[in-house]
Amino acid sequence: MKKFIRKALTLLSVYYAYMVEYRAELILWVLAGSLPIILMGVWIQAAQGGQFGLSPVDFSRYFITVFVVRQLTVVWVIWEFEKEVVEGKLSPKLLQPLDPVWHHVAGHISERFARITFTFLLVGLFFILYPQAFWIPSLSRFLLFTLAVLLAFTLRFTIQYTFAMFAFWTERASALENFWLLFFTFLSGYIAPLEVFPEHVRQIVMFTPFPYLIDFPVSILVGLPVDIGRGFWSMFGWLLVFLGANRLLWRAGLKRYSGMGA
Repeated sequence: MKKFIRKALTLLSVYYAYMVEYRAELILWVLAGSLPIILMGVWIQAAQGGQFGLSPVDFSRYFITVFVVRQLTVVWVIWEFEKEVVEGKLSPKLLQPLDPVWHHVAGHISERFARITFTFLLVGLFFILYPQAFWIPSLSRFLLFTLAVLLAFTLRFTIQYTFAMFAFWTERASALENFWLLFFTFLSGYIAPLEVFPEHVRQIVMFTPFPYLIDFPVSILVGLPVDIGRGFWSMFGWLLVFLGANRLLWRAGLKRYSGMGA
């Protein structure tokens, strides 16, 4: 156990040092994820017409939380893994007594710590400009939200890493992620709370993994109606599905992998 902790801390420290070398780039990536803040303004104006069940303050709290969740759960492993396979850079990692996935996990976690300061600065600026939206959630909601965000990141990472396995068969595995993003954008709660969806549409969407990546953790913190038990069980279920598919594709893909120029 001590050896595992020592390896984990070493990986995290190395990748954190790598991430903070590009602070300016991190600021740009944080700003690039500010679409929820833009959409917040649109939905606040729409809510003033009284056509939705949420008030302007509810929409502002929802989308600022979406912004935070997106900053904490953004994943890019498919592009890194695809490059490693295509360029043969995966070969030296396979020689190490460590599954290559842990390099990506350490990189993603370290990047969270590197960008968190910029994220909170933007959130603080938002509440200064829009103080009526400020609220303090209960401790139980905050703890459930934290758990939901951790699971959302784990599920998002596992899904994208599973798609990345197709890099063993095609040079453009990232095309799968681009196709997935079409559904993710509209069905995850990224551009609109699922609460404003028609009831029959919402019931269908809840059987997919999309709402548990954004809408579910956001709804917990904001206080929107949500089935917490079903949400967590669904996240665990989808996580097991994609984790199993990932391991099968990994073993099959390694049999095909020969490295660049081989």
